[in-house]
Amino acid sequence: MEQNIEIIRDGLTLRGRIIKPDVKKCPVVIMFHGLTGNSSNDEENHQFYEFTNGLLKYNIATVKLDFNGHGISGGKFSDMTPLGCILDAAKIIEYTKELDFTEDIYLLGHSMGGVVAGMMAGYYADIVKKLVLLAPAATMVDDANRGSCFGVSFDPINVPKYVKLWDDSDESKAWGFMYRVNKTLPVYETTRLFRGKTLIIHGTADDAVGVIGARRYKEYMPANTEVVLIENEIHSLDAFAFDEVRDRVIDFLSGE
Repeated sequence: MEQNIEIIRDGLTLRGRIIKPDVKKCPVVIMFHGLTGNSSNDEENHQFYEFTNGLLKYNIATVKLDFNGHGISGGKFSDMTPLGCILDAAKIIEYTKELDFTEDIYLLGHSMGGVVAGMMAGYYADIVKKLVLLAPAATMVDDANRGSCFGVSFDPINVPKYVKLWDDSDESKAWGFMYRVNKTLPVYETTRLFRGKTLIIHGTADDAVGVIGARRYKEYMPANTEVVLIENEIHSLDAFAFDEVRDRVIDFLSGE
């Protein structure tokens, strides 16, 4: 079964899809995309598409919605912050928890979505059973304090109202408040509240997010956490090792 869904969060409409096997009860994986990405468009996010199809074979459902200001969801990218995405994620988890077929809830996130997934696993440690972080952007805290994002520099003391990430269009303007938030975002401190099984995959050639973040997660979460570092793989984890990434993720989520 495939179904389009909408969730209202503080007047914003979050849109996406549920993909469910033909069973009465099953685990559900909620997938969170990264900054400027989306979860709903399989043509643009082929990894989530591959994960979804692979998990269906093990009778595991998927919930994929876009954060505010991204993809097909409402809101402007220039108004988006990690705090807003955390509120989005809370609504999505609460929605998923109430679905009549939901058995267990697993979280998966890439890049900024990995940061959100990890923190939500901490906030919902009593509900979330498994956690997958793919190239989690935990070093965005370091970057904000340094005054850097995607290779764009800004004054970290006098943060501008907007930071233009790649061109002069409104779609590329990031709200300066996002970086003010990022400076003190308690990424590891919150994620460490989660005690369930965790898989972290990161490429050593990631030039967008420092791989040191994956190592720090392991320091904060020594129990039940596996960190896989793939030599020479990039941020999107699909330069040459995507088959390996896909298989590791599906095996982890479908296993005991």
